[in-house]
Amino acid sequence: MDSQVYDTLILSDLHLGADMSRAREALRVLQGNRYRRLILLGDIFADLNFGRLKKEHWKFLGFIRKLSNPKRNVEVVWVEGNHDHGLTEIMSHLVGVRVFQEYRWDYQGLRHIAVHGHQFDGFVVNNVRFNYLFGTLLYLQLQKWDSKSKTLTRFLDRLNTRWLRLTTKVAAGALAHARHHKAARIFCGHTHAALHQHEPGVDYFNCGSWIDAHPTYITVGEDGVQIQEYVERSEDRQAGEQHSPAEFEFAEFAGEAEPLEHGEYEGVGC
Repeated sequence: MDSQVYDTLILSDLHLGADMSRAREALRVLQGNRYRRLILLGDIFADLNFGRLKKEHWKFLGFIRKLSNPKRNVEVVWVEGNHDHGLTEIMSHLVGVRVFQEYRWDYQGLRHIAVHGHQFDGFVVNNVRFNYLFGTLLYLQLQKWDSKSKTLTRFLDRLNTRWLRLTTKVAAGALAHARHHKAARIFCGHTHAALHQHEPGVDYFNCGSWIDAHPTYITVGEDGVQIQEYVERSEDRQAGEQHSPAEFEFAEFAGEAEPLEHGEYEGVGC
């Protein structure tokens, strides 16, 4: 992993609770990089059912809880996604992080905005109930029926993005939003497709997702903004096979540290 210290590391669409979630790999990225700020850019959970969370999902949350300790000197920010709705206020206190609908910060004299991106997706905004029943619950069940490599469900995910023109819609909405708020850079998730799009005066970046065969994340630092692809090393694969983590359930997660009181939900709208 890179040894430099980034200003910000951003990842989105982890979908904890889904069989396709690559929480173990995402945890390696967070542990193997140095950064002053971590932004969890929405859809960290697949749905409201904590019973779906696996041991590697609880381990990821446990690391976020430790990282949010003020002694670590890392600002941890969670931006609410459409799948997170109903969980964020609870989880903000459970893991000790601040939760926003939209987060803004300045770096190197430039205004940056982080927003999940579903706000620019009219289908999700206007069909919340339908999207939950068919877009979430059915999709989670399909993952259980699918093969170990999740070839079918990953194909359906990409097809869904193209059918709804999510990439185009979210990019257009995000760029307009950035111009309205005089931001030079805007970051989104939601589409599950990593992307950089430049227009005069503003750059749009999409983080991609952590349910894909090639998960991606974003780093912001002295060298600019980079979309990074996680590449599994052979030693990581062997460690996962030979030293599978012990059972790590909620009781162990909750008992890791003192109750955290600095978690906060800040409903900053668009």
